Amino acid sequence: MARAKKGVAAADTLKVQDERVFISNDDCYLFGQGTHYDIYKKLGAHESCEDGKKGFHFAVWAPNAAAVHVIGSFNGWNEDMYPMKKVGEGGIWETFIPDISAGELYKFLIFTPEGRKIYKADPYANSAELRPGTASKLVGRSSYKWGDSRWMDARDGKDYFKQPMSIYECHIGSWMKHPDGTPDGFYNYREFADRIVQYLKEVPFTHVELMGISEHPFDGSWGYQVTGYYAPTSRYGTPDDFRYLVDTLHKNGIGVILDWVPAHFCPDEHGLACFDGQCIYEDPDPRRGEHPDWGTKIFNLGKPEVKNFLIANVLYWIREFHVDGIRVDAVASMLYLDYGKKDGQWLPNKYGGNKNLEAIEFFKHLNSVVRGMYHGFVTIAEESTAWPKVTGPVEEDGLGFSFKWNMGWMHDFCEYMKLDPVMRSGSHYSLTFAMSYNSAENYILPLSHDEVVHLKCSMVEKMPGYEADKYANLRVGYTYMLGHSGKKLLFMGQEFGQEREWSEARELDWFLLERGLNSGMQKYVAELLKIYRKHPCLYEIDNDWAGFEWINADDKDRSIYSFFRKASDPKAKKLLFVLNMTPVEYKDYRVGVPEKGTYKLLLNSAEEKYGSIVHSQLPASIRSKAGDCDYKPQYIAFDLPAYGALIFEF
Repeated sequence: MARAKKGVAAADTLKVQDERVFISNDDCYLFGQGTHYDIYKKLGAHESCEDGKKGFHFAVWAPNAAAVHVIGSFNGWNEDMYPMKKVGEGGIWETFIPDISAGELYKFLIFTPEGRKIYKADPYANSAELRPGTASKLVGRSSYKWGDSRWMDARDGKDYFKQPMSIYECHIGSWMKHPDGTPDGFYNYREFADRIVQYLKEVPFTHVELMGISEHPFDGSWGYQVTGYYAPTSRYGTPDDFRYLVDTLHKNGIGVILDWVPAHFCPDEHGLACFDGQCIYEDPDPRRGEHPDWGTKIFNLGKPEVKNFLIANVLYWIREFHVDGIRVDAVASMLYLDYGKKDGQWLPNKYGGNKNLEAIEFFKHLNSVVRGMYHGFVTIAEESTAWPKVTGPVEEDGLGFSFKWNMGWMHDFCEYMKLDPVMRSGSHYSLTFAMSYNSAENYILPLSHDEVVHLKCSMVEKMPGYEADKYANLRVGYTYMLGHSGKKLLFMGQEFGQEREWSEARELDWFLLERGLNSGMQKYVAELLKIYRKHPCLYEIDNDWAGFEWINADDKDRSIYSFFRKASDPKAKKLLFVLNMTPVEYKDYRVGVPEKGTYKLLLNSAEEKYGSIVHSQLPASIRSKAGDCDYKPQYIAFDLPAYGALIFEF
């Protein structure tokens, strides 16, 4: 027995020694080339063992520093105790500090050649002090036991272009506040996980898109001005708490997409800006290194180390937290050198144009690596211009994204729906235009947080008419969105008719669900989502006319639209949509149909249970009749309700 114990002890010692972290020449070379995709395992602070002592290994990239020291709560923030040594010529510094534990706070003290002292949070830190504190926090190796293997195995085998994707965009801190009376009222990641899963059983979105997960100092930035790209924000808990959130969503069949912000970063003193006394993450020329409108810094994508920082960051979220996709914020601002800038505020590229050649190469590199390694992972571009081939293959000179937000569709939809019904006939083709370019990209139709802030009104308050009219308008509008080609995204609260604009400082107005209009809207959206998930014709062919056909796109005098959706299997069920965008009821309305048969009514937006005051009752099914109508050989006839949205299955 004594010999066995000795052997176990020796094996344990070897195991600890094997876990030593250090920076090798290969690490320095690959990082300098911009291709060290595991660099987050070396830079930052990591548990390690050296000469039989456990502690943490620290490493930071600061190529212009004269010296770098580690300071922290473990040494009373003593500025002289722990100097770092430079590794090679690439500007990486490292040291090992024994006998310190997870949970301690730390920063890097950087000495410039001029003798200045700069106090910086760790760019690769895995956790941070809760704001307003700005220090980084030591995190040990995770012992979290994942339970989502079934989800992860299935994800990589799916063709997500042919899968349903209905995204619930969500801001954790303002989705729902904790009733315990804490100052911020935040649910932690674990509490939020349990509540959001229960909610999404009632309103069955396929994915959650989380805003503001990377660490950021200011709540009012919503997480779009980041200081800690490798740290889930401490507002809601620890990295393992965040793992629990993703794991719980996966075990309940819900995908997780993160907002990701490579377009710009926070200028706060403890962050990446002027990191070692000089601009190493941003371009030193403000005409390329700053956004004048946003007051933020722009990543210098011409530097391999900066590209490496960002690409490895996406891989970090995939590998460490099992996320299923990223929505890349403000892509247009990266592609155009003059985005948001006046003459004299920007510099052209080497050919004299306004295209950011480094950003183009970066996106191609990012998507090639990430989507090449993880076939089930999606990258989504928030790109607001007509830049070609955003979702085109890299080998065909595309940027390589999986999907692009269809901002043109969103703008046309919102502008049309805001119109008084009397005026809609003059803008009739606003709702048909997006199908004319639908095959250009793989689109997501977004009604995001950006559409319900800054005096733009909530979705329901954009609608014209009296209160009941507003909700009826929104029901028919959402039905149009569901039937239109493209994946779907709604911001939280839109599913039940949130009436106030969104604010990060308060929770959604859940009390509205006590009213019939709002509970009815929630039931209606839930029914739309169930229909969407059940019928392949609504998601299998999203960027080709083979999946969509207008019946009547030209009925502008009555502001009525009719079309149907088709699946790849010609024997699969099709869905017919008839949408009345005015408060006028049409008795014995006739719509042409493509084939003889029985048309089953799946959904009627004018039913009382959805909050309608019209209380329309229609037959459960309608048999088609022979006769020319809308250039079709058959037609069906029914009473089309005011602001009525009808879906038939055939």
